[in-house]
Order: sequence, then structure tokens, then C-alpha cells
Amino acid sequence: MEEELNITYLVFDGHVEINKYRYLYFISFSIVYILIICSNSTIVYLIWKHQDLHEPMYIFIAALLLNAVFLSTNIYPKLLIDFLSEKQIISHQACLVQYSLFYALGSSEFLLLAAMAYDRYVSICKPLQYPTIMRKRTVSIFLAVAWLLPACQQMGLSAMSANQKLCSFSLKVIFCNNTIYKLFCVASRAVSVFGLFILSNVVVLPVIFIIFTYTRILIICYHSSKEVRKKAAQTCLPHLIVLINYFCLFIYDVITVRLEYEFSKPARLIMSLQLVLYNPLFNPFIYGLKMKEISKHLKSSFCQEKTFFF
Repeated sequence: MEEELNITYLVFDGHVEINKYRYLYFISFSIVYILIICSNSTIVYLIWKHQDLHEPMYIFIAALLLNAVFLSTNIYPKLLIDFLSEKQIISHQACLVQYSLFYALGSSEFLLLAAMAYDRYVSICKPLQYPTIMRKRTVSIFLAVAWLLPACQQMGLSAMSANQKLCSFSLKVIFCNNTIYKLFCVASRAVSVFGLFILSNVVVLPVIFIIFTYTRILIICYHSSKEVRKKAAQTCLPHLIVLINYFCLFIYDVITVRLEYEFSKPARLIMSLQLVLYNPLFNPFIYGLKMKEISKHLKSSFCQEKTFFF
């Protein structure tokens, strides 16, 4: 720990041979971050630009991809600075901010996926009522709840965590996550209970709701025509792939702090990076290639650019 002007610093001790590979790490993660920004922003721009994509399903996709940009920007710039620094440190206050944003944005992803599941449920199971149910106001409310609810809850949890006395100042990770609880001198029951409450209403309940809605969709599709089944597969499959992947990674991250088993540094590094690597990097390709309308506009844009250059 270093103390300057009463600032408490924490050390990131999760890096693997950073002195030997710092420039390789920096170049690799810079490329990944640029790819995340460019690919997600491209799909968001296409949805914003084309009027026929101004539908609830595509608006939720744009929100999900924008959320991934925010999540990545919370992690990658600090990570890149650390790769080129002699000491990988962060102030306690800054760590709490990064930790809060990481879980607030991570939770928002589940709520956005739940909103997307509801949109698909109404579209496929109640097509005649779709225009009256999924109005602009409804979409705006869903988006506001998806971003504001986790943010407010996480701010409360961070305020509680900020008051805890620290007896350790070394984090076995490369960015601030729930391993910050291991720094406390005494485990706080209030923090644990409130954390479980947040987990239940922004992760567990949305996942249960998503499973319920997709089960209903599958039942309806089973008794419907081949065309309805094809439409359901085209729109629902990308959502399910993203949900399953993200849920497994998020639950792993949450329960890791409860495990007494000590992972090796390389294993811990790889597992902690998956949450900020897989979904932000691959979601644009999943939605860009699997969603017919987005794919059509994407191909059209590239063809126009090709014609322009040649």
C-alpha cells in the first residue's frame, strides 16, 4: 500500500509476467478494444441510420451493444495503462467506481436480454397486440429500468463497501471485481445480504423470466407453421446464445469470491477476462450475421464503400 494525501492504493496482483510481455499485452488488448468499439458502434450506427430498423427488437440490440461499449471502456483503458506502468495500482475510491460500473453494466445486460425476450414473446405469441403493447413509451421505460435500477442498487452497495476497514491491499485480479470483498478485515453480513438481493432481482429473476418466455415461444412454435418456427429461430437463437454464455460467465465471477480454492495466476487471468472479452467482442458478429435485416444493411454498406473506392 502507498499513502499519499490520505489516498489508499490497491495493487493488482493478477498479471502474468507483465515485465516480460507488457508490450505484447498492450498491442493485443489495444487491438481487441478497437475491434470492440468499431464492431459494436457499426451495428449501433446502422440501427440508428436506417428507419426500418427503428423497431423495439433492434433498439434493444443497439442498447445491448452500447452497453458492451460502456463496459469495455470501464475496463480496457485502465488495463492498457497498467500494462505500460511500473506499478499496477489503483486508488481505493477509483476501484470502487470501476467495480460499481462493472456490475451495474453487467446487470443491465440481463435486464436488456429480458426486455428482448418479452419483445419476442409478444411478437410471436401475440402478433395482433404487438403494436399496442410495444409502443415507444414502453421501450423507453424498459431501457430506463435496465440502466437505472442496477446503477442505483450498485451505488448503495458501493457506499456500504466504502465504509469497510481494509486489512489487505492486494487484489489477485487485473481489474476491480467482487474480490474486493476479500480485502475487508471482517466480512460484512449487511454487504453480503444486500449483494444477494441485487443478484436475485437483476440476474436471477430476469433469467427465470427469459426461460419462461422462451419456453412459451417454443410451445407456440411447435404448434405453428414452418415459417413461424423459422422466424422464431432467426430472432431468438442469437438472444439465447448470448444469454447462456453471459449467464455462465457472470455466475462464475460472482461465486469465485466464495471459493476457497486458489486458482493459478494464468487460470485466474483467463477466467476473469472472459466476461469483458467474449460478449463485447462477439455480440456484434452474432447479431450482425444472424439477424437478417441487420445483415442485409451491413452487406449493403460494405458494397457501397467498395463501389466508392473502386
